[in-house]
Amino acid sequence: MNATEKSIFEQFPYWDALGDAIVAPEPGKTYIVLGCGSSYNLALSTAVLLNERGTPAIAVPGNEWFRRPQSYCADPSNAVVIAISRSGESSELVRAVQASRSMGLEAIGITCSDRSSLARHSNHLIASPTHPSEGIVMTASASLMLLMALKFAGYKVGNEATIAARDMLENLAGSDLSALSSRSHFVFLGGGALYGLAAEGGLKLQEMACTFTQAYHPLEYRHGPVSLVDERSAIIILYQPDTREEEEQLADELRAKGGFVIGFGGKGHLSLAVKAAKEALGLVYLPALQLLGERVAQMQGQDTSAPRHLAKVVVLA
Repeated sequence: MNATEKSIFEQFPYWDALGDAIVAPEPGKTYIVLGCGSSYNLALSTAVLLNERGTPAIAVPGNEWFRRPQSYCADPSNAVVIAISRSGESSELVRAVQASRSMGLEAIGITCSDRSSLARHSNHLIASPTHPSEGIVMTASASLMLLMALKFAGYKVGNEATIAARDMLENLAGSDLSALSSRSHFVFLGGGALYGLAAEGGLKLQEMACTFTQAYHPLEYRHGPVSLVDERSAIIILYQPDTREEEEQLADELRAKGGFVIGFGGKGHLSLAVKAAKEALGLVYLPALQLLGERVAQMQGQDTSAPRHLAKVVVLA
């Protein structure tokens, strides 16, 4: 087992050790959820989860909020910023938080480093250490920060989510993925809060295996991008319980066009069963998505401890 696999398979004790959030959403405020890279994908899911609990929220890339906040929030004076960053040192995110504080906005940091620049510039901090074997590619830390965001939003996520995630991870680990060795085009589909996780699954595989990936909302994929599907395509569908029927119809269409379909919680050439509350599905799917990227990288001879052109912390020159 390499270091990346260790950080994936051994992340669950960190989940179970995470306490409740020290702060909760404030009524009447709009929450701007910031992130960069994987953290922006988590921000996309976090914003949806907040909206579903009645708290207005929007996800914005860190540098976009720094450069043009009024493009995303007409009245930033009523906003609270949530900044998600593993290291707490990503320069785009840190300066976005600093700018927000200079505007008089409150900032909440979600991070795996409680001694970081983000920690120093946040009014409130939600933090947890991550697995020591984690390298450049975010694995355990991504799951932990999503769990922190869930707890902040007020969802009760307990040991049952850990059990479900471990079961799905072990199911994928024991599955025959050899069909993916001939695929060079990977598509990740998810709706609602699962769209951010689809984007994250695609980014993980792209980083790990240096392979072309796309992410879409499920039925949006039919409006043009489906033209690329052929026998070189693999499609990973993150099923939502309330739209499973239409997503399974889509799976049938994609299979008929030559795509190899993996269904997380629904139909596919490979179907991975799940038993979890709707709000916890993204968290439950995430470790298996991380392992999928690692397995494809292994098929292609890629070393996930040293992905091409990437660094653990992105700092502007």
